[in-house]
Amino acid sequence: MGSVVLLGTSHSDARKVRVLIVDDTATIRRLLRALLADDPRIEIVGEAGDPYEARALIKSLNPDVLTLDVEMPRMNGLVFLEKIMRLRPMPVIMVSSRTVEDSEEAVTALSLGALDCVDLRRLRSGDPRLPDLGDMLVTAARARVRGQALADRPKSQDAEGANRAFDWNGRSVVVGSSTGGVDALLNLFGSYPPNGPPTVVAQHMPSQFLESFATRLNTHSPATVRLARDGDVLTQGEVLLAPGGGFHAVLRNRGELRVSLVADTGEDLYVPSVARLFSSAAPLGNGVVGVMLTGMGRDGAAELLDMRNAGASTIAQSGRSAVIDGMPKAARELGAAEAVLDLSDITPRILALTSSSERIVSRVTG
Repeated sequence: MGSVVLLGTSHSDARKVRVLIVDDTATIRRLLRALLADDPRIEIVGEAGDPYEARALIKSLNPDVLTLDVEMPRMNGLVFLEKIMRLRPMPVIMVSSRTVEDSEEAVTALSLGALDCVDLRRLRSGDPRLPDLGDMLVTAARARVRGQALADRPKSQDAEGANRAFDWNGRSVVVGSSTGGVDALLNLFGSYPPNGPPTVVAQHMPSQFLESFATRLNTHSPATVRLARDGDVLTQGEVLLAPGGGFHAVLRNRGELRVSLVADTGEDLYVPSVARLFSSAAPLGNGVVGVMLTGMGRDGAAELLDMRNAGASTIAQSGRSAVIDGMPKAARELGAAEAVLDLSDITPRILALTSSSERIVSRVTG
């Protein structure tokens, strides 16, 4: 008997999030069904035991979101994910014992376009620290998923030319991102020159993911990308990712601009916090550029407004180009964004604002 399962849809369920479960193990499919059975927002429209079965069901059922395993017969789940994002982009949540927080498979999945990864072992054990699977699927269904573009692009072969073309004016850059940020940051820094402006990023992501993601970003960006360390001096040509793991990254200006790692006190919803990073950047006035990318919630929106009011140049990603238009929308609604740009236009604007052709009028120190 085949592993394809089709379930009917009633008129009263029309607005529910339609989920297709893709896993080769029947017990796992039953587990996911049981976990979602009592969620009134969710309708499981089908199950597939391998990517070939899933492909047929995607065409016939048009689900809103997929749960996808990694190890499956006939085709690996990551290979299938790449095909989905290239041929028919749609929201995908990885649910697998292979997509644990410190795995290369998890970072690869996020880089290919998966919106999130769930550790199957923790899910089976009922780990209370895991986000609710139904919440994740509902949020994913609202995402604007684009085709995977830059995840496999190597470092620029014209690094020397790009190095000559960019002349830094002394401005630094701070970036905040959350859901959808993996693809956004790959796009953003894939076009950075090797001697680009010093940049600090707060990306909502577990610390184990962040370490692997920094390595991947470094592979694909002409700039040097790594996790920030306490006391790091902001240096031209370096992109520093807040390491998370119970610490926020903030800027301190004591003669030279440095990163300080501040222990989380439990007051912030996200670690690392975009709000903490942006708040610490506001005293730099016109000496900094703030960028708000895709993500859920409002983290950093008010602080981006503080930066703008202090004289910083501020950018928010456009709603049409954001995977999740939460954080950018909040920033736009507050009037925090001096410029609202599609993702593809943000790096050129950053480089224009941080090049010698853009004069720094003033700089507030503190």
